[in-house]
Amino acid sequence: MASQVYLHLGLPKTATTYLQTIVWTARNRLRADGLLLPGRERRDHLWASREIRGDRHLDRLPARAATAWTRLREELARWPRRGLISHEFFAAASAAQAASMVAALAPAEVHLVLTAREPLGLFTASWQESLKNRATEPIGSYSREVATSPMRVWNWRALDLRLVLERWGQAVPAERIHILPLDTTAAREEIWHRFGGLLGLATADYDLSASFPNESMGVVEAETLRRINLALTGAAGGTEPPLPHAFAHAFDKGVYLRTFLADERLVPRRGERFWPPADRVTECRQRGEEAVAHIRRHGYDVVGDLDRLLVPAELPDRRTPESVTDAEVAEVATWLVAHLLGDVRQLRTAPATPDGRAADASGDGARGEGAGSMAGRVRRWLPGAR
Repeated sequence: MASQVYLHLGLPKTATTYLQTIVWTARNRLRADGLLLPGRERRDHLWASREIRGDRHLDRLPARAATAWTRLREELARWPRRGLISHEFFAAASAAQAASMVAALAPAEVHLVLTAREPLGLFTASWQESLKNRATEPIGSYSREVATSPMRVWNWRALDLRLVLERWGQAVPAERIHILPLDTTAAREEIWHRFGGLLGLATADYDLSASFPNESMGVVEAETLRRINLALTGAAGGTEPPLPHAFAHAFDKGVYLRTFLADERLVPRRGERFWPPADRVTECRQRGEEAVAHIRRHGYDVVGDLDRLLVPAELPDRRTPESVTDAEVAEVATWLVAHLLGDVRQLRTAPATPDGRAADASGDGARGEGAGSMAGRVRRWLPGAR
């Protein structure tokens, strides 16, 4: 069995995509440096997290999903050195599920790694992430209560560092729990150097060119996407018939809503940054103070500046999503339709590749899993496509 297993729990929206892109791109280099990243693809770690968290719908996923956790353990059992498991959704596991996972990795010495950030920025970013997953809830009512289900990840259950530590801290000694506060003012590479350094890697020797930031939408763009989601889910009201494609499947949400619509169309508009309503700002400030007090009380290993987990005392003035007008949404929606019309024309006229699929003429480099062949899939749906 691996001598040590580093379990990177997230939190969600704390540079996890950035770090995971680096390590998955450099798997062979990691192995040469004595660190095993088990599994064939990043989804193996996602699927393992779903099994650990008791997902009752694993049978709806590809057949490999049900065996992911077993396969990861078997690879680690054959590896004599260090191992790494990384997915932010592990953060939502219950205390019993956390203890079961740690026990299943015995006799390896398990270390928990938690990348974290101040709760206000985290809350705002996570609400946007929920919109990319077809959520419709306004930010003022988002995550009002702490969810009881480990399957709820866009909720304080997985976003409140203190709550996550209280559950997972029962399974691992404090000296083996490592907190990496995110410094949003530092260069993007800084979190990689601290993360990789904790894993014993010579971080300067790694190629970071394939990594990318998971950026946010502006306030009007976010509200526009929320209203699009309302239309997709049939919750927008009115007398219009239901849409033929509601984009409810995980693939649809990941490729079309997140990557194509949000990341490639709305994010590049560089809209205005925003805050939630004042009462949610106060709540975020309190959660940050409670997390820092909890960390100091338990003596966890902090790799970085712990004060980065506190909401700043003074904040710049910003709008809230509730201030967005119908006219502003209409302006973004009209712009979006104009661009999507160009996308449709490109997809319909794109030349076929040697394998018979349409080439991706968008030139945007979709990042979602399976997004590379998205143009070909869409093109086949379009009437009159050549």
